[in-house]
Amino acid sequence: MTVLENDQIKVSISSKGAQLSSFYNKETGVEHMWQADASVWPWHAPNLFPIVGGLINNELVVDGNKYPMGRHGFARQSEFIVLEADEVSASFSLPYCENTLKVYPFKFDYQVLYTLIDNSLRITYKVINLDKKTIYFSVGGHPAFNVPFNKGERYEDYYLEFETDEHLKAEQLSADGFFTGENHPVPTPGNRLYLTRHLFDGDALVLKKLTSRMVTIKSDRHDQSLAVEFPHFNYVGLWAKPGADFVCIEPWLGCADTEGQQKDISKKEAILSLHAGHVFEAPYFISL
Repeated sequence: MTVLENDQIKVSISSKGAQLSSFYNKETGVEHMWQADASVWPWHAPNLFPIVGGLINNELVVDGNKYPMGRHGFARQSEFIVLEADEVSASFSLPYCENTLKVYPFKFDYQVLYTLIDNSLRITYKVINLDKKTIYFSVGGHPAFNVPFNKGERYEDYYLEFETDEHLKAEQLSADGFFTGENHPVPTPGNRLYLTRHLFDGDALVLKKLTSRMVTIKSDRHDQSLAVEFPHFNYVGLWAKPGADFVCIEPWLGCADTEGQQKDISKKEAILSLHAGHVFEAPYFISL
């Protein structure tokens, strides 16, 4: 486990999946990351690569060939190399290998970089194209935050505050987690989305047309808050397992397939492309 710490925050990161497993507020004594109760949802904050969401038949199509690929890709299940680490920053690397080439026929180095900056943690996704051709991929975060923050509070005391007023429309998902092509309005008084135990009964709220680039978890009972800022991410997923004491705020550059539309990776919705020898980077921030 790699530990980063400054005067305000202490975080822990596992080499498996380069996953953030603790985000501890030293002033309030609050642990903000969901602690991966295996009986509920056994993750903290998986990093998603080389796809986001699910694929039809769990197959990735590349140049007419089909490769087995589970939901959200293989990075979250993979062991990363710690490239470097000091008191406030750490870099993790997942380079291509014989096993990755069997399911994702591209040569890459996928890195996750963590840096503490005052009351914020910057998480940067970095992809280096080591191939002689253009590679195609998606990246995304899936952090789960404890709600409520403090004992004696209710889940319903909390809401998500958007940076600007929003008229939210969430994409409709099938029972298998694929887009249906339809959407539905989500009630947001002004810029607030109140959390309820049934808000996610129909799966995640996937927002493709969000104006805001920051979502903050707040409560009606106190002024403690936690913000996720995602300046370069076009899609956001909001999710919790119904009844669980957490909420996920998920910045995505990529998304699941649409029903009946199994496409080559180069044609997938919101897919990223990177020319040979080039480097891609996109940060997001978790802040107190």
